[in-house]
Amino acid sequence: MANEDKKDFNAMLHKASDMPKIQILTDTASIKKYGGEKMFFAPPISYDMLMKRIPHGKVVTVGMLRDYLAKENNADFTDPITAGIFVSIAAWASYQRLEDETPYWRTLKANGELNPKYPGGIEAQRQKLEAEGHTIIRKGRTNIRYYVEDYEDAVFILE
Repeated sequence: MANEDKKDFNAMLHKASDMPKIQILTDTASIKKYGGEKMFFAPPISYDMLMKRIPHGKVVTVGMLRDYLAKENNADFTDPITAGIFVSIAAWASYQRLEDETPYWRTLKANGELNPKYPGGIEAQRQKLEAEGHTIIRKGRTNIRYYVEDYEDAVFILE
Protein backbone atom coordinates (compact mmCIF):
# COMPACT_ATOMS: atom_id res chain seq x y z
CA MET A 1 0.00 0.00 0.00
CA ALA A 2 1.07 3.57 -0.49
CA ASN A 3 0.60 6.73 1.57
CA GLU A 4 -0.24 4.76 4.72
CA ASP A 5 0.20 7.86 6.87
CA LYS A 6 -2.63 9.60 4.98
CA LYS A 7 -5.21 6.80 5.21
CA ASP A 8 -7.71 5.96 7.92
CA PHE A 9 -7.32 2.19 8.09
CA ASN A 10 -9.75 1.85 10.98
CA ALA A 11 -12.50 3.33 8.81
CA MET A 12 -11.51 0.88 6.04
CA LEU A 13 -11.59 -1.97 8.54
CA HIS A 14 -15.23 -1.30 9.36
CA LYS A 15 -16.40 -0.75 5.77
CA ALA A 16 -18.35 -3.87 4.75
CA SER A 17 -19.14 -2.95 1.11
CA ASP A 18 -21.91 -5.56 0.62
CA MET A 19 -19.90 -8.27 2.37
CA PRO A 20 -20.07 -11.00 3.47
CA LYS A 21 -21.28 -12.55 0.26
CA ILE A 22 -20.85 -15.63 -1.88
CA GLN A 23 -20.30 -15.38 -5.60
CA ILE A 24 -20.88 -18.36 -7.87
CA LEU A 25 -18.18 -18.69 -10.51
CA THR A 26 -19.01 -19.94 -13.98
CA ASP A 27 -15.54 -19.66 -15.51
CA THR A 28 -14.18 -23.23 -15.74
CA ALA A 29 -10.53 -22.11 -15.52
CA SER A 30 -11.18 -20.29 -12.22
CA ILE A 31 -13.23 -23.18 -10.84
CA LYS A 32 -10.38 -25.55 -11.63
CA LYS A 33 -7.76 -23.17 -10.22
CA TYR A 34 -9.55 -22.62 -6.89
CA GLY A 35 -11.22 -26.01 -6.52
CA GLY A 36 -14.83 -24.93 -6.55
CA GLU A 37 -17.41 -22.48 -7.72
CA LYS A 38 -18.56 -20.90 -4.43
CA MET A 39 -16.23 -17.97 -3.68
CA PHE A 40 -16.69 -16.23 -0.34
CA PHE A 41 -15.96 -12.56 0.26
CA ALA A 42 -15.39 -11.73 3.92
CA PRO A 43 -15.37 -8.11 5.14
CA PRO A 44 -12.10 -6.71 6.51
CA ILE A 45 -13.28 -6.89 10.13
CA SER A 46 -13.60 -10.70 9.81
CA TYR A 47 -9.86 -10.99 9.20
CA ASP A 48 -9.10 -8.64 12.08
CA MET A 49 -11.27 -10.67 14.48
CA LEU A 50 -9.53 -13.92 13.47
CA MET A 51 -6.07 -12.37 13.72
CA LYS A 52 -6.85 -11.24 17.28
CA ARG A 53 -7.38 -14.87 18.28
CA ILE A 54 -3.79 -15.93 17.51
CA PRO A 55 -1.99 -16.30 20.86
CA HIS A 56 1.55 -15.28 21.74
CA GLY A 57 4.10 -17.64 20.19
CA LYS A 58 1.68 -19.00 17.58
CA VAL A 59 1.23 -18.16 13.89
CA VAL A 60 -1.18 -18.67 11.01
CA THR A 61 -0.99 -17.99 7.30
CA VAL A 62 -3.38 -15.87 5.26
CA GLY A 63 -4.36 -19.11 3.51
CA MET A 64 -5.38 -20.62 6.84
CA LEU A 65 -7.60 -17.61 7.55
CA ARG A 66 -9.13 -17.95 4.09
CA ASP A 67 -9.75 -21.68 4.54
CA TYR A 68 -11.40 -21.11 7.92
CA LEU A 69 -13.69 -18.38 6.58
CA ALA A 70 -14.68 -20.47 3.56
CA LYS A 71 -15.52 -23.48 5.73
CA GLU A 72 -17.47 -21.38 8.25
CA ASN A 73 -19.54 -19.90 5.43
CA ASN A 74 -20.16 -23.06 3.39
CA ALA A 75 -18.05 -21.84 0.48
CA ASP A 76 -15.42 -23.64 -1.57
CA PHE A 77 -12.82 -20.92 -1.07
CA THR A 78 -12.33 -17.29 -0.02
CA ASP A 79 -11.26 -14.66 -2.51
CA PRO A 80 -7.45 -14.47 -2.33
CA ILE A 81 -7.12 -10.89 -3.58
CA THR A 82 -9.39 -9.25 -1.04
CA ALA A 83 -7.96 -11.50 1.70
CA GLY A 84 -4.45 -10.12 1.16
CA ILE A 85 -5.70 -6.55 1.06
CA PHE A 86 -7.89 -6.96 4.14
CA VAL A 87 -5.12 -8.59 6.22
CA SER A 88 -2.94 -5.57 5.42
CA ILE A 89 -5.78 -3.20 6.35
CA ALA A 90 -6.15 -5.01 9.70
CA ALA A 91 -2.41 -4.64 10.32
CA TRP A 92 -2.33 -0.93 9.52
CA ALA A 93 -5.54 -0.28 11.47
CA SER A 94 -3.98 -1.86 14.53
CA TYR A 95 -0.82 0.17 14.02
CA GLN A 96 -2.90 3.38 13.95
CA ARG A 97 -4.84 2.57 17.15
CA LEU A 98 -3.60 3.41 20.62
CA GLU A 99 -5.33 0.37 22.16
CA ASP A 100 -7.03 -2.90 21.17
CA GLU A 101 -3.99 -4.18 19.30
CA THR A 102 -4.33 -6.87 16.66
CA PRO A 103 -1.22 -9.10 16.67
CA TYR A 104 -0.95 -8.90 12.89
CA TRP A 105 2.71 -9.98 12.88
CA ARG A 106 1.55 -13.52 13.71
CA THR A 107 -0.23 -13.79 10.35
CA LEU A 108 2.23 -14.93 7.70
CA LYS A 109 2.14 -15.28 3.97
CA ALA A 110 2.24 -18.74 2.35
CA ASN A 111 4.95 -21.12 3.56
CA GLY A 112 5.64 -19.00 6.64
CA GLU A 113 6.92 -15.97 4.75
CA LEU A 114 7.04 -12.57 6.44
CA ASN A 115 4.89 -9.82 4.94
CA PRO A 116 6.73 -6.71 3.70
CA LYS A 117 3.42 -4.80 3.49
CA TYR A 118 2.95 -4.72 7.26
CA PRO A 119 3.81 -1.58 9.25
CA GLY A 120 7.59 -1.32 9.55
CA GLY A 121 8.07 -3.96 6.86
CA ILE A 122 10.01 -7.18 7.29
CA GLU A 123 12.29 -5.82 10.01
CA ALA A 124 9.47 -4.85 12.36
CA GLN A 125 7.67 -8.18 11.86
CA ARG A 126 10.94 -10.06 12.35
CA GLN A 127 11.60 -8.29 15.66
CA LYS A 128 8.10 -9.02 16.98
CA LEU A 129 8.24 -12.69 15.97
CA GLU A 130 11.73 -13.19 17.41
CA ALA A 131 10.53 -11.61 20.67
CA GLU A 132 7.92 -14.39 20.78
CA GLY A 133 10.56 -17.09 20.33
CA HIS A 134 10.50 -17.67 16.57
CA THR A 135 13.61 -18.00 14.43
CA ILE A 136 13.60 -16.05 11.18
CA ILE A 137 15.56 -17.40 8.22
CA ARG A 138 16.61 -15.74 4.99
CA LYS A 139 16.19 -17.47 1.64
CA GLY A 140 17.36 -16.49 -1.81
CA ARG A 141 20.35 -14.77 -3.34
CA THR A 142 18.81 -11.99 -5.39
CA ASN A 143 15.11 -12.22 -4.52
CA ILE A 144 15.66 -12.37 -0.77
CA ARG A 145 12.71 -13.39 1.40
CA TYR A 146 12.32 -14.07 5.10
CA TYR A 147 10.46 -16.95 6.73
CA VAL A 148 9.60 -18.27 10.17
CA GLU A 149 11.70 -21.41 10.49
CA ASP A 150 9.56 -24.52 11.02
CA TYR A 151 6.46 -22.32 11.22
CA GLU A 152 4.28 -25.43 10.95
CA ASP A 153 5.31 -26.36 14.51
CA ALA A 154 3.85 -23.08 15.80
CA VAL A 155 0.61 -23.01 13.80
CA PHE A 156 -2.52 -22.09 15.74
CA ILE A 157 -5.51 -24.17 14.68
CA LEU A 158 -8.57 -21.99 14.17
CA GLU A 159 -11.70 -23.67 15.47
